[in-house]
Amino acid sequence: MRLIKKFTAMAMAVLMAASIAACGSKAEEPAEAPAAAPEAEAPEAEAPETEAPAEGEEPAAGGNIGVCIYKFDDAFMTTYRNALQEILEGKGYTVTFMDGKNDQAEQNNQINNFITQKVDALIINPVMTSAADQIIDMVKTAGIPTVLINREPTAEQMAAYDKLVYVGCDARQSGTMQGELILDTENKGDINGDGKISYIMIQGDPENIDAQYRTEFSVKALTDAGLEVEELDLQRGDWDRNKGQEIAQNDLAKFGEKIEVVFCNNDDMAIGALQAIQAAGRKVNEDIYLVGVDALDAALNEVVNGNMTGTVLNDAQGQAEGAVAAMEELLGGKTYAEGEQSIYVDYVKVTPENAADFQ
Repeated sequence: MRLIKKFTAMAMAVLMAASIAACGSKAEEPAEAPAAAPEAEAPEAEAPETEAPAEGEEPAAGGNIGVCIYKFDDAFMTTYRNALQEILEGKGYTVTFMDGKNDQAEQNNQINNFITQKVDALIINPVMTSAADQIIDMVKTAGIPTVLINREPTAEQMAAYDKLVYVGCDARQSGTMQGELILDTENKGDINGDGKISYIMIQGDPENIDAQYRTEFSVKALTDAGLEVEELDLQRGDWDRNKGQEIAQNDLAKFGEKIEVVFCNNDDMAIGALQAIQAAGRKVNEDIYLVGVDALDAALNEVVNGNMTGTVLNDAQGQAEGAVAAMEELLGGKTYAEGEQSIYVDYVKVTPENAADFQ
């Protein structure tokens, strides 16, 4: 009996030991999990797919983009800014817009802040084209792909950085089209028939290359056509409607009916000039001609209603699309050679016959 009890006790001990050993092997299995870690980390092998695409390829959506606008309350740049925002956000980018408030020092600080934040790309509408060297030096030092818009530096300035491109319109074309609008009138701008076209010029910012070219080439179109011209006045209006009105008002009081044509470097100043013309009792397209540039909605309405001789479409949507496309090429690794860094979008001449098409 004692032997049976002893044998039974020994058997139970063996069974318990086996059970403990079995449980112990199961409890130790998690310790072997790290051996499976390489399989869990396998996605890292796919990392090259997230790297910057090869030159010419479209980059993956997303990224932080900094946009500097010379001032938010410019009517044309508001249209341009809205188009940029819609396109960029529609492509999945995070975009931050900054108002330079027409102050180059303020804009320089904004560019430096974007550089500090390590944005992926910059789109810059310079306050002053004379500051182009400084802006280009900043973005080049930081190595940030940059698209300049609306205000074009010289080709020599652009050549300093191969990840820099300008997207805009050739302002010489817009000036030429303004002159052609006058040439297309029944008397080619010579309302009083004295054999010459007497005009006033309301200029934007004389430092701005667009203002320079529009001023020069609008008149050149007339002289190239063999017509004699007389400049009665040229004043700086800073792209501003109120200043346009003030300049036109003073000139109308000073020169009266001698003024046959009012050239304005943009539509905002032209609309201001129109207010002065109407207040003076003059009638556009009867005893005076008035042309602008931009084809703002307000100006298109005036062209349709016969209160402006015409304007020139500055294609904000087309330029915004071009700027984003160029930015994506830069992000994709593309660089630009000297002489190939300016991408132009054509202007379009707007008359009473086609103005409604752009409204």
